Amino acid sequence: MKTAIVIGAGFGGLALAIRLQSAGVQTTIVESRDKPGGRGYYWEKDGFIFDAGPTVITDPDCLRELWALSGHDMAKDVTLDPVTPFYRLNWPDGTNFDYTNDEAVLNAEIAKLNPDDVAGYAKFLEYSAGVFREGYEKLGHVAFLDFASMIKAAPALAKYQAWRSVYSIVSSYVKSEKLREALSFHTLLVGGNPFTTSAIYALIHKLEKDGGVWFARGGTNRLVAAMVTQFERIGGVLRLNDPVVQIETLGDRATGVVTKSGWSSPADMVAANSDIMHTYRDLLSTSRSAQRTKVRLEKKSYSPSLFVTHFGIKGTWPGIPHHMILFGPRYKGLLTDIYDHGVLAEDFSLYLHHPTVTDPALAPEGMSTFYVLAPVPHMGKFPVNWDEITPILEKRILDEVGRRLIPDIHERIVTKFSYAPSDFATDLNAHLGSAFSLEPTLVQSAWFRVHNRDDHIPNLYFVGAGTHPGAGIPGVVGSAKATAKLMLEQ
Repeated sequence: MKTAIVIGAGFGGLALAIRLQSAGVQTTIVESRDKPGGRGYYWEKDGFIFDAGPTVITDPDCLRELWALSGHDMAKDVTLDPVTPFYRLNWPDGTNFDYTNDEAVLNAEIAKLNPDDVAGYAKFLEYSAGVFREGYEKLGHVAFLDFASMIKAAPALAKYQAWRSVYSIVSSYVKSEKLREALSFHTLLVGGNPFTTSAIYALIHKLEKDGGVWFARGGTNRLVAAMVTQFERIGGVLRLNDPVVQIETLGDRATGVVTKSGWSSPADMVAANSDIMHTYRDLLSTSRSAQRTKVRLEKKSYSPSLFVTHFGIKGTWPGIPHHMILFGPRYKGLLTDIYDHGVLAEDFSLYLHHPTVTDPALAPEGMSTFYVLAPVPHMGKFPVNWDEITPILEKRILDEVGRRLIPDIHERIVTKFSYAPSDFATDLNAHLGSAFSLEPTLVQSAWFRVHNRDDHIPNLYFVGAGTHPGAGIPGVVGSAKATAKLMLEQ
């Protein structure tokens, strides 16, 4: 029987391991932390359950497929509840926009901002459907191992003006500045700047419209737990709390891994769901070809980081929906500060996650669980001591949520803690503390991204946000499909 080792139990690693195990490859996942999930980690504090993220689940079919491979049913292991509206967008002037796939409601919301944009939105939806077909359905699960595969995809990319940004494409269809923000902010959920991310990423809009937005009952951590249940049920092995310190190679082959505890295991194939820079720089330190790749990776641009404040508060808030985007006074200027200038600006745009409005069991009775997230520059652009900045930024962010939604927020807080770029770097070995790995620009997508199979070590594979197609749950689960295909062909 063929054997495989997957490094890292994030969504990509788990999805890949389930695919391999389902196909009869004896697969072991080796995870450095005490719990599986990667970025889908969680904490329990004072009776509250806090998901680290990601908390927006789209395209549930790509997840169900992982169970169906061995004749099982995902619904028996985890319940996905629909979230509606998908998001409520809120601007400093008090304007609210409920973003949903209920056409009548959505058209009424658009008409509130600008009646002329209803027709423009319909045309944008057609565009989004086209890029969804080409970029997600046709290319999202296919590995780009050579430039020829990129050339083949070029006509479709050209047809949809992939060189333009998502914001620029949206702006060609609608005139309301608020609606332009509402239809372009999605790229931030995968680490991309709407003003520089390829227009292909407008497919996210269609993905949500068709598949809905969902939340795992009990938290994203319950979806992770269900994936582990499925993996172990079909014979997979999960090793926790033991970081891989070396991918062993002999000539042009990966031969196995060694962990911090001294455990080692040979394998026919090795796949890394670990951070790409960490993998090449640290885990493959004895491979000359890997060190050459590391030098190239250092020159690439990485997505920003995130600053996340988790808080449990007294009271329930039926008026605050599950997902909210609180836009700041600036859109483009703020993103330029984060992505280009490496400035921690005075203002911010925030994503507020309020899971107890969908599932009250995530907090003690009569209380609520929240997290609020602000994109911030990564540590390469903004090298500071986050221990010093954390309490200051935490207070400013909570003040803003208080000003806009919960006036006496500070008196109501029962428990709180924050997660900074330095935590991404420490806990996840994330290069520069980046929250989403490589930035999803056109020249860092598809063939230009880290390949699903290493160019020089033919039995070494990659899965997760750093490889094709990129970040987000559907992205990393798609990368697992592409990578599994290559591994099983081998």
